Amino acid sequence: MNVLCKTISVSAVISLLFFHAPQSVVGQENSSVSSAKQNNVFALELYAKLKDRSGNIFLSPYSISTALAMTYAGAKGETAVQIAQVFHFEADQAKNNESFKKLQKMMNDIGAKGSFELNVANALWAQNGYAFLPDYLKVVNEDYDAKAQELDFKNAAEASRRIINAWVENKTNSRIQDLIPQGALTDLTRLVLTNAIYFKGKWESQFEKDMTKDAPFNLMDGAVCQVPMMNITKEFLFGEDADAQVLSIPYKGNDLSMIIILPKEKNGLSRIEKDINIDRVEGWLTASDFLRMREVIVSIPRFKITSEFELANTLSSMGMPKAFNEADFSGMTGKKDLFIGAVIHKAFVDVNEEGTEAAAATAVAMMESVNLVKETKFIADHPFLYMIRDNNSGSILFMGRITDPLK
Repeated sequence: MNVLCKTISVSAVISLLFFHAPQSVVGQENSSVSSAKQNNVFALELYAKLKDRSGNIFLSPYSISTALAMTYAGAKGETAVQIAQVFHFEADQAKNNESFKKLQKMMNDIGAKGSFELNVANALWAQNGYAFLPDYLKVVNEDYDAKAQELDFKNAAEASRRIINAWVENKTNSRIQDLIPQGALTDLTRLVLTNAIYFKGKWESQFEKDMTKDAPFNLMDGAVCQVPMMNITKEFLFGEDADAQVLSIPYKGNDLSMIIILPKEKNGLSRIEKDINIDRVEGWLTASDFLRMREVIVSIPRFKITSEFELANTLSSMGMPKAFNEADFSGMTGKKDLFIGAVIHKAFVDVNEEGTEAAAATAVAMMESVNLVKETKFIADHPFLYMIRDNNSGSILFMGRITDPLK
């Protein structure tokens, strides 16, 4: 059955943005390259947890890792160990912070070249008057360029949410709106850590718009729909193995490329998703004999999607439950008074004939652990037993039940 689709199942290809740094830069920035690899390992492990969702998926593992790296900087004990294991962070938090600092500088320096827009920004939103340790605030400021800004979550959680969302919207060129949903922040919120990343770049060789034609696209359920397919014949880095074709399409300036991993079988995505890991990806992208320049007839869909995730349960299941329960973030306040209440992520991508626009943001909401006195209610609005008891001897003198008080 052929139908015209307004949105296509882009999960039929796996689209990832990879940085291609010149060798001289790689040699100078070993720690940032190490952080990039750690992020890629986490990216694939997170994708493995999210792949069973229906429909399209798009996210920024870097944004999520950066927001959690700022959180990790204040974690202690088993909480820190678990976060490090899930995100493949350095056990030495100072080294981890330095690695993220260098990686962020590298990306912003690449963006400053002017070939495309690439901006990374972090911020820390703290409850005014709450006693955060000066050393922690200094680390996130110096290593993550995250300026601490005070808000009043206790008395104005909704107004605070709007301020944070406005910052995210501004840093992502309005592509990420309403990152933090209504009700996600409460009067127990004490800290929100945010990361925003924005990219807009033109292809090194743009697709001609008059070459874009509607063509069949095979969906996961076997149906076929008509989608706008962009077409170009050009020399690209290309490689293939028994299961997949791998294409690298560079953006102007050649610092960034889009990598498309296309299963050879129409229904082969599940197999690729099941087997993909960091070794296989590095084999595709870094082995000297795999990707080679050759003339390729390319036809890829034009698409625009937005994805959003609440990642608390996912990250907990990946091996860091303590961050969300009985947490130790004493590196932030000197006390074990905070836990992660929510990890919210939203991402946008628009791929067209000119190039790609992509944006993402992550918010980590830290809540205060409070022993609340719950309101106790006893409403006997259904059948019950009752007794008359001698309190001195403990003897039950009378006993009965009520099923209908009017009879």
